[in-house]
Amino acid sequence: MKAKDAVLIHSSELEKYHYPENCPFKAERAGSTRNILHTSGELFFREEAPRTATENELLSFHTDSYLSILRRVSGGTFLPDDLFAGLGTHDCPVFPDLYPYAILASGGTIRAAELLLRNEALYCFNPSGGYHHAYADKAGGFCYINDVVLAAKVLRNNDKRVFCLDLDAHHGNGTQSAFFSDASVFTVSMHESGKTLFPWIGFENELGDGEGYGYNCNIPLPAGTDDDAFIHTFKVIIPPLIEAYKPDLVMLEIGMDILSVDPLTHLSMTNNAIADILPFIRNTGLPVLMIGGGGYNPVATSRGWALAWQVLCDEEVTNDLTVGMGGMFLGNAEWDGGLRDMRNYTHHDDKKEVVEQLNQTVDYIKKTLFPIHGIE
Repeated sequence: MKAKDAVLIHSSELEKYHYPENCPFKAERAGSTRNILHTSGELFFREEAPRTATENELLSFHTDSYLSILRRVSGGTFLPDDLFAGLGTHDCPVFPDLYPYAILASGGTIRAAELLLRNEALYCFNPSGGYHHAYADKAGGFCYINDVVLAAKVLRNNDKRVFCLDLDAHHGNGTQSAFFSDASVFTVSMHESGKTLFPWIGFENELGDGEGYGYNCNIPLPAGTDDDAFIHTFKVIIPPLIEAYKPDLVMLEIGMDILSVDPLTHLSMTNNAIADILPFIRNTGLPVLMIGGGGYNPVATSRGWALAWQVLCDEEVTNDLTVGMGGMFLGNAEWDGGLRDMRNYTHHDDKKEVVEQLNQTVDYIKKTLFPIHGIE
């Protein structure tokens, strides 16, 4: 892969901003990802700095009144009614860096979209992106500005058909809300089931509305889903949908809260799960805008993102003597076996229950969604 084809969106300015120390969300993960990539071998990508999202870009999804609230609370004035905008909670704290960070991180994803539109890159990765819980007028789940929606709208407004694939452990509810009635952006979310995890929605019967009916797909994953179950489900559902929809590009959110070591979720995956499906995405030949998302074990998250970027660009760095062992085997973040974790499996009755639930979901999607797109 030549550096002109792969762009990492990052800058030192992003590293000036931080969520409160006691908040599980660590913006520093992006800088750590960059550092891993810079020390793991010959660079195969170039870096581009994000830019601040403009007012008009923000208003393409968010309401003016909501943006005004964000600016005010970031400036130090919080009112009790701001709770109705999702602010001042445990997962959406109010702090001085809130607004400048949110519009810069979101601008990074828009910058990536612009590079793809101008054919100045084939793959772009903004590890500081992925704020898929933000609604037009409400914050949620550590998300204040929905960069996924803003970038997808930029692409859509330039006549691009967008396949938005969200692999974060949490359902992309804010993104779903934006395009629920819109067939120009196909939204797919593979996430831990709303039966066991925030935001408590994202079930398979949420298929879209009006012109968007059939262009929203949810694949809820039972607690305990491991790499094998995830990859099998992905292969059965995602390739036929991409082939039928014929998108111009793929937006891909890769939250590393899917990992078994994540403290906030209940899945049993390793970073191999995302890495093993990325060759399929690469082999479509489509441009890819990849963004970060969740991940509350910062070391494991940064390692997983670095691995994913290497694999997407077909530049994975390994050591044949210890490949596959990973940090979970050696018990720390320093090892010679590349960035992959040792694989983790759900066994016996737990695995049987996971597979049964996923088979039910797959059957439902095949019976309801596939016929809309002519998939047999």
